Amino acid sequence: MLRTSLNNILLITIGLICLASCSKGYRIEGKSSVTSLDGKMLYLKALQEGDWIVVDSAEMVHGWFKMKGPVDSVRMVTLYMNEEGLMPLVLENGKIKVNISNTQLVAEGTPLNDLLYDFIGRRNEMERAINEAEREEARLVLDGVRLDDIHDRLQHEVDSMTQAMDAYVKNFITTNYENVLGTSIFMMMCSSLPYPVMTPDIEDILKTAPLAFKQNPLVKDYVSKAKENMKLIEENKRLQENMALNE
Repeated sequence: MLRTSLNNILLITIGLICLASCSKGYRIEGKSSVTSLDGKMLYLKALQEGDWIVVDSAEMVHGWFKMKGPVDSVRMVTLYMNEEGLMPLVLENGKIKVNISNTQLVAEGTPLNDLLYDFIGRRNEMERAINEAEREEARLVLDGVRLDDIHDRLQHEVDSMTQAMDAYVKNFITTNYENVLGTSIFMMMCSSLPYPVMTPDIEDILKTAPLAFKQNPLVKDYVSKAKENMKLIEENKRLQENMALNE
C-alpha cells in the first residue's frame, strides 16, 4: 500500500514536471488596427554576429497574428514587416500581447516586456515635453515676444528636462545591468550619437557595470571603436594646437 502510494506520488510529480517543462516557451498574440498590414508577413529577427537571423514568422490575417516557440534563453528580438523593423520585443517565457496601431506599438504580458514598454512610454513622454517646450519658443516669437525675453527661460527649462531624461535612461540601464534590457537600452543610447565616442554618461555606466555587461559583444565592440575615435580626436586636437602655435 505504501509502495503503491509512493509510486503514484512519483508519477504525479514526474507528470507535473513534464507539464511545466512543456508549457515553457513564448506565445505571441498580436493584433493590429492598421488595415494595410493585412496579408503581410511579420518576422521575429535576432541580431547574431552582425546578421539579422529570422527566429519566427507569421502572416497578419484580419488584424491578428500568432507565434510560439521554445525559449532556450531570454533575448532581445525585433518584430519586422519585410525589411522594416517595427518594434523591439523580449523573447521570454509566457504570453506576450502585441498591439500595433497608428499611434502606438506596445508589447506586454511578461515581466521584461512590461518593464521595457513602461520605460519606452515614459521616455517618449519626456521627449514630447522637450519638443513642446522648444516649439513654445517659436510660437512666442511669432506672437511678437522678444526672443531675448524668452530664450534664456525656455532654454533653461529644456536643458533641465533633457538632463532629467538622460538621468532616467542612465538609471534604467544601471538598474538592469543583469538582464538583456540593460545592454539593449545602452546600445540604443549609443546609437543616438553621430559616431562611437566615450561620453561622461557612458563612462559612468561602464564604471559600475559588471563584467558580463562589459563583455557583451555589442557593448565591447562599441567601447573599442569609441576609444579609437577618442584617440583620433585627441591627436587631431594636438595637431591643431601645434599648427596654431607655429603660425
